[in-house]
Parts: sequence; C-alpha cells; structure tokens
Amino acid sequence: MDSCLTLKYAYGQLGIRSELALTDLIVRETNGNSVLHGTSEPSWNDDGTVFNGHCILLLPDSGRHIDATVEQFEKVREQGGGPLVGRSVTSSEAIQPGQLLPPGTRLAVQRGEIVMMYTLSHLSVADVIDGQPWIIQHAHRHHRAGVNLASLLLQALRMPEVIGRARQAPHPRLRALLRAIGEAPQHVDDNRDLRFVLPGPNGPQSLRLDEIPLPPTTPAPYPRPIPARALDATSP
Repeated sequence: MDSCLTLKYAYGQLGIRSELALTDLIVRETNGNSVLHGTSEPSWNDDGTVFNGHCILLLPDSGRHIDATVEQFEKVREQGGGPLVGRSVTSSEAIQPGQLLPPGTRLAVQRGEIVMMYTLSHLSVADVIDGQPWIIQHAHRHHRAGVNLASLLLQALRMPEVIGRARQAPHPRLRALLRAIGEAPQHVDDNRDLRFVLPGPNGPQSLRLDEIPLPPTTPAPYPRPIPARALDATSP
C-alpha cells in the first residue's frame, strides 16, 4: 500500500495518471503447483492500521500495470527481475489506452519459470481505501515521498544519454519540468527533501519539485479534482 501510494504521487507529479487496484495473485510454477497471495476480499484490521490484501498500480493511459512489491513473495523473488511492469493484456483481449479495468479482470505475466495471474477484486478502491483514516493520516507523507521519488527520476532523465528521449515523452508536464530545472544544481535539505536551486526574483531559490513555477498552460499534477459538472452528473 505504501509503495503504490508513493508511486501514485510520483507519477502524478510528472503528469502521468495512475490508479490503485485491489487484487489477488496466483503464482503458478511449471510443475503445476500454485500459491495464492492476497485475497478477493481485502480489508483492514480492527484498528485500521494494517491492510489485509494486495494492491498494484494501473497506468490506464499507457496500458501497463506495476507491482512494486511483487518480490515479497518467495517464488517470484527466486526468479529475480525486481518490481513487475507489465502490459495490461487480459486473457481475452487487449485493454485500450485510457480504459479502466473492470472488476474480475485477469492479468497474466510470465517471469522465468512462473506465471503470475492477477485478478482484480470486485471491491473498489473507493470501497476499501478512499476515506480510510490511516490513508488520510499519512497522505502528506506519501505525497512527500512521491515528490522526492519523482525528483530523483528527473535527475536521472537529465543524463546526456537519455535527455533526448525524455524531451520527447508524451507527457507535457514532464517536459515542462525538464525545461524548468535545466541543469540546475540540487541538494538535500535538513528534512531530507530533494531541492533544485533555481534563479528567483531576489536571487537563487531552493525549491521542491512541487514548488517549481511552470507555465500556466502546463497540465496540473495528478490526482486532479473532479470537475463540478462531473459531480453534478453523478448526483441522484
């Protein structure tokens, strides 16, 4: 849960939409043995501090899904490979970019000698996560961690061997951030936040990624508020 929420804010800072998804996971070996992880009925413990279940992150606009903590499971860890990034292709058809996956969707990924089969829960994020006190209490920490993670990524994208491709990425906010930071030096402050040193009206200023001014036409970071007209349309 922590990893998915941190990644969600990190992608959001770069203008990339992502959605948490509740899921179970069957890890199947070539000999037919299989192990079930997670549950189709995710829940919280009695005091609301421990999440019982598994979750992944969906990137609907690029048709991918991410399991940042998949190597917590022994058989997956034995294969190596790190966090899982797969294409969101179901057992029956490809998911179109931007389309949200319906409950019950199955996503299969092969890694080495195992197949990982995810099944999205019929319970939605709104049912289990949104409004949950632990999530609300720690939202600022996940946001901060996500901003710092996105900052580290931008540092990497400024490297000469990748900056050309990064400037062509299909994400206007990412491109605007790369232009804004340029070759600005960076440092870690006393709170362990990564900051970029940029020119300001009164001299150099040290800014976190979410504090850097961007042109007014730049898309806002995710998550974005639902427009009032969309809320009106769903009202009874």
